[in-house]
Amino acid sequence: MTTTGHQHHARTVQFAAGERNVFMHILTACNLSCKHCYINPDQHGTKMLSRERLASWIKLFAPETGTANIVFLGGEPTMHPDLIYGLEVARASGFRTTVDTNGYLFHDFLARCSPDLLDNLSFSLDGPDAQVNDHIRGAGSFGVCTEHIGRAIAAGFRVSVIYTVSSLNIDHLHRLPPLLDRLGVRLLFLQVIGLRGKSAELSKSSTTLQVDYRHWRDAVLPVAQAAATLGIAVIYPKVYLDKEEPFVCAARVAENFFVFPNGRVYQCPLCEDYPLHSYEIRDDTLIHLDGLQEERIFALDIAEGCTMNKLLQPDTIACAPDGTPLTRVSCCMLKQRVDPIS
Repeated sequence: MTTTGHQHHARTVQFAAGERNVFMHILTACNLSCKHCYINPDQHGTKMLSRERLASWIKLFAPETGTANIVFLGGEPTMHPDLIYGLEVARASGFRTTVDTNGYLFHDFLARCSPDLLDNLSFSLDGPDAQVNDHIRGAGSFGVCTEHIGRAIAAGFRVSVIYTVSSLNIDHLHRLPPLLDRLGVRLLFLQVIGLRGKSAELSKSSTTLQVDYRHWRDAVLPVAQAAATLGIAVIYPKVYLDKEEPFVCAARVAENFFVFPNGRVYQCPLCEDYPLHSYEIRDDTLIHLDGLQEERIFALDIAEGCTMNKLLQPDTIACAPDGTPLTRVSCCMLKQRVDPIS
């Protein structure tokens, strides 16, 4: 990705043409039951990839030249007994590697994995203390996660934290940078809650985890700037485009593959609750699908920006009485970055 422009000390991270990012869900099982989990077993399956299939599927997406990025996900990926083998295969196949974990680090992960195999070990933490985090992620998870963050940093791993902003924790976000500073974390990813998995089900009731955009905007940038003064870089979704900023879809520029253990391969994460996937893995072969699928839809250009957002989450778009959109939604993968202040 390349970066352009400055907006209140934040810059937009533009998509790099041809960049390949593979988000490999190697199982859907997890030891936690987070309130905002996006995994949908009906759509993603309940299987764990075998050791052989894990290697085969990684190689399906290996770059022909140069490097690409692969993120190992679950469920909880460290519950997979062959995760480290998968990292070895990915490294040998030309990938930069990331593991997204809830922090429990099963199968003695820290002792068995070398920092040389892993470019980023990313911990999910959804509160600045146990009271906030554990209400979302489960009793005891804050203590386990923060302890293992400290151990990972001491062992030489490059560590980041993912904080999924929702109505349950947005008002506590400002307390996060001091905690990360004490732990020694220098990279923070903020995610905005999406209508997928459990969040989508909750949205059908009176309970919603989503936050109003103004609330998000007023909370996120000040926190990112505060983190920057502590030497912490912050990356977060752009959400809405500036007035004259063109809409660009990541799937139309870069190569993004969201792979699930039932063989579905999506290009757009907004589609993951629906059988709209562009590709499918059959007999360890990547098949491009015909018919009405996501690729046909996000190829359209509309005034509101993201076509998939207009189709699947229309309430996020404000319009004038004549129907003219007042806001344009960016691609959900477009990010803003605030760098540490030197």
